[in-house]
Formats: sequence, C-alpha cells, structure tokens
Amino acid sequence: MASAVRLVADCGNSLGEGPLWDAAAARLWWIDVARPQLWCLESATGTTTVRELPKPPGSFALLEGGDLLMAFRSRMALLSASGEAVRWLDVPGLKSDQERFNDGKVDRRGRFWVGTLDRALHQPVGQLYGLQDGSLCSVAGGATLSNGIGWSPDNRTMYFTDTHTGRIDAFDFDIASGTVRSRWPFVQVEEGPGGPDGLTVDAEGGVWSAQFGRGVIHRYLPDGRLHRVIQLPVTQPTSCMFGGPDLRTLYITTARHGLDAAALEAQPWAGGLLAVDTAEHGIAEPRCSFQAL
Repeated sequence: MASAVRLVADCGNSLGEGPLWDAAAARLWWIDVARPQLWCLESATGTTTVRELPKPPGSFALLEGGDLLMAFRSRMALLSASGEAVRWLDVPGLKSDQERFNDGKVDRRGRFWVGTLDRALHQPVGQLYGLQDGSLCSVAGGATLSNGIGWSPDNRTMYFTDTHTGRIDAFDFDIASGTVRSRWPFVQVEEGPGGPDGLTVDAEGGVWSAQFGRGVIHRYLPDGRLHRVIQLPVTQPTSCMFGGPDLRTLYITTARHGLDAAALEAQPWAGGLLAVDTAEHGIAEPRCSFQAL
C-alpha cells in the first residue's frame, strides 16, 4: 500500500528547488530560486532555518569541508555553512551570455555537474558542464531548460533532463575519467504543460522524476518504462531526493510561482517541502571535491 504524501515544512517557497540530503548531519538542504534563499531542515527535530542569498541560485553542492559551492545565475561562489561569508570564484567556461546556470549534481567521484538554460527559454543554447580543474567543460549541448541530473548505481549511465523538450536523455558514463558519450532518449513524456524537472536515482536504478505542472512524481525503470506514479496535492513539484536514516523518505520540493489566487487556495501545500515513504531506498549523495584555485 502506498504511503501518504505529507507536508514536512510549510515554507511557502516561491520556487523551491535542489533538495540535497546530508547523511552525516541528517539534514536536508534546498533553495528557493526566486526569493532567493537557502533552506535547511533538521530531520531529528523538524526545525527549519533559512538564509538569504545575494543572488538567485541555480543549484549547489556540499563540499568535503562542510561549506557549499553555489552556482548562481552566471557565477559560482563558496558559501560558508555557518556564517555569512561569500567568496566569489572565477570559474571560466560558459559558452554564451544567453545562458545561465540551473540544476546541478555531484557524481560519485566528487565532480560537480551543472546544466544551463536559455535566459529567454526559447533557444537550445543550454549546455551540460562538468567542473574540473577549476574550469567548466561542456560535454553536451542543445538544451533549452536543463534540469534533473543523476547516475545509475553502477555509474555507467548519466541522466540529463531538458524540461522544454519533455525529455530525459541518457549517456554512457565513465566514472574514472568523467567523460560522457552515446547520448540517447531515455524518456519522452507526453506533450502538454510542464514536463520533467529534477530527478534522483534509487539503489535499484529506478529514476524518480518530478513532473512540473503535472502534479506527479514518476518512477522509471532502468529500461525507461514507467513503473509508478505518485499523485501529489500540488501541481508544481520541482525536484526530489531520498533522505532519512534509511534513505527511504522521498523529499519533494515544490513551487508557488505562477499560481493564481484560486490555485493557491486549492493547493495550500504549494511551495512546501513534501515527503513520502517508499519501499525503495536511495543512494547517499557524495560531497563535492572541488578546491578553489
């Protein structure tokens, strides 16, 4: 029997995104892109804290030393975990001033990967970048709205989402060198409003994709077949991440942005942090090994 979806934090995010479970500290971090803010949930107590950010973030990563690497719209910065210190970084590599950073994720060798989107959301200028040796290296292009990134449990497949096309692509991935090749469509969702947004991968290789504007989470099998649909009490889920002591709690960030008064009245949990318990369990997220030059 499926577990009920519950409201974990009534945070009222305008555009909640990027949930990231810190297993060592039993915390969940996430961002509100539109406000902009960094949020943290202490799972043991259920208390949340919020920190104002200097610019709208696209994504972030936890560093091995405990601080955070933030990808803002066009620049990266180091953010101290316990203070207000922000150190802006000179990270070259963006191909165009039309693009800006969006969703990102760390692979199991500690490399940070981040996609970009077209600022006007019209042209396929978005790239998938890997951050290595202090610079960004584009490994794939042609995206309009880059989103969910993840890896199979055996590290042989990398997933990359373009919400604009409604597609999750897959690549052959070499974990040792951090190279990708042989891109192919993994999932193509039905046409209509919204589409696939952030994703995570469970220990069995199932790909969990938040379907923005459609009010559901999809779990796809490793061969791309739709295996499960979790119905949500909100229409705009943005991403999902496994957490909790056994990594069986699926946390879901959501958005209020763009909803009118009637929609907000019908969706009181819109913008909140949701959760649902699952039979599957996730894989502990690695820390980023990036060292500022």
